Amino acid sequence: MSEERPVAKPVNESRVEMSYRMLPHDANPAGNVHGGVVMKLLDSTAAVVAMRHARQNVVTVSVDRLTFLKPVFVGELLTMSASLNMVGRTSMEVGVRVTAENLVTGVVRHTNSAYLSFVAMGPDGKPTEVPELILETDEDRRRNREARLRRELRLKEREMEEASQRQARAGVTQSSL
Repeated sequence: MSEERPVAKPVNESRVEMSYRMLPHDANPAGNVHGGVVMKLLDSTAAVVAMRHARQNVVTVSVDRLTFLKPVFVGELLTMSASLNMVGRTSMEVGVRVTAENLVTGVVRHTNSAYLSFVAMGPDGKPTEVPELILETDEDRRRNREARLRRELRLKEREMEEASQRQARAGVTQSSL
């Protein structure tokens, strides 16, 4: 007997905004905040969105188009604004926009953007279905359309990689004869 898919939820129900003050231990040798620190915070913030939607543990399966637009400096307040763009049967795409605020001057800069994909995991450690997504606003619908296009591209890239690997294995097998 198969279980029913969880009840659909609106984008707004899982949206998250998290802020972190950047400290000296976050700096790289150049004195800016290390990109890896930003990446970790992006992943953690996006995972909260995915978990709120699925109400299950999630695993990160890909990070798309992580862009570093401007450096982040020690002392700034890094704010991650994240929301769900699209859901599949067991997967979800979360978009994250990062800004850095100079707390002395009040100047806010857009520093990073990224799209992260997650899969919900059931108690048995296997992928589990997630609720469908209710798109309430024009912005929700636009982000969903763009996420579907990115998903199509990811699937095509995966097919190309698999074909290339098959060809490489076939070439190795033939050359070893």
